[in-house]
Amino acid sequence: MASPFDFKHAPGHLIRRAHQLSVAIFMDEAAAFEVTPVQFSIINALMDTPGVDQVTLATRVAFDAATSGSVIGRLEARGWIRRQVDPADKRRKLLWVTQAGEKAAIQMKKAVTRVQKRILSPLDAAEQALFLELLDRLVAGHEPGAATD
Repeated sequence: MASPFDFKHAPGHLIRRAHQLSVAIFMDEAAAFEVTPVQFSIINALMDTPGVDQVTLATRVAFDAATSGSVIGRLEARGWIRRQVDPADKRRKLLWVTQAGEKAAIQMKKAVTRVQKRILSPLDAAEQALFLELLDRLVAGHEPGAATD
């Protein structure tokens, strides 16, 4: 009989579990804001690049452009972002964070900082730095156009 696959130590399984933990910790720390990690990312990306179009924004936060429309719609319904048709191209929607959205994002930052600390808390400072460096390299190595050996 063949030995079973050791999924508990497989990178894909561990990454999925780490993602589950990350989202659970985010939802715990940011519960008062009733916001998801993707919504928080979108608001913050818009604060950095006001007036960007939906497709570019989705790329910046590494989120599916088709799905981002519904997330943006929920943020718009809360009054946190404003969507406007691009006068130069009626098919494009341009986005801005509203004053209410910016205020909410600023209030959320303390909770999100706690999230990051909790996620990394099982590791000491050197391990945290190494872990983040390796995650960054892993993600960058799978980006379109990344050099592959």
